[in-house]
Amino acid sequence: MTPSSLVESEPGDRPVLEAKELTRRFGGLIAVNNVSLTVHTGEIFGLIGPNGAGKTTFFNLVTGLIPPSSGQLLHQGENISRLRPCQIASRGIARTFQNIRLFGNLAAIENVMIAQHVHTQSGVLTGVLGLPPAPQEEKLIRQKAMDLLELVGLGDRAHETAVNFSYGDQRRLEIARALALDPQVLLLDEPAAGMNPNEKHQLSEFIRMIRNQFNLTVLLIEHHVPLVMGLCDRIAVLDFGQMIALGDPACVRNDPAVIEAYLGVE
Repeated sequence: MTPSSLVESEPGDRPVLEAKELTRRFGGLIAVNNVSLTVHTGEIFGLIGPNGAGKTTFFNLVTGLIPPSSGQLLHQGENISRLRPCQIASRGIARTFQNIRLFGNLAAIENVMIAQHVHTQSGVLTGVLGLPPAPQEEKLIRQKAMDLLELVGLGDRAHETAVNFSYGDQRRLEIARALALDPQVLLLDEPAAGMNPNEKHQLSEFIRMIRNQFNLTVLLIEHHVPLVMGLCDRIAVLDFGQMIALGDPACVRNDPAVIEAYLGVE
């Protein structure tokens, strides 16, 4: 690994997310091993690597599903390493999952509305009794959910149950639900899985569009390397839990350590 492969972006870019020597152990297995990286505001940042490299574990650390064994995770300079998932979501960090996790028996609009309740002011009592500000908040939540469904092309299916959606439509619904959290940082875990080449191209354009429209920073795990190379501003490569390369797509594409991790050597 050459030193240039681990060079960060230009100084002065505002970091939104920082991992500092982040490590996660599961017994004798080190799934994420001393990873340090900085993600800057407005970036589309790719995280790639072979199966079992630790990519989804890293996402689970960022979103609080599991705590780190050591190291720190900072969001806008504040340590969030020990926060619960709901606290991290309320700070503006949202994600989709490698294995889609929708409420299958709820309508599409209900799936999106649920995500917004992390930002509401109404308590359980005011909600049940229909006391202010619950009615007005519910109206605004429903309208926003409808707007997001329109954005992802599902507005005409708002009242269909999610279990009846195709795989690709479930992916789009999950992205709409993540956007309902008003995120600053959006984590997408293999969003192109199961898509054909035309759908992958459309997904790339869609990710760029929502990044610009919502002023997002996007972290992306994806096995389809051409999509990552064409979409991401910078890419980090994990192998057996360790970061072996970090840089722009051209730098990462030609890194000998990356080529070895993906293709092996004689």
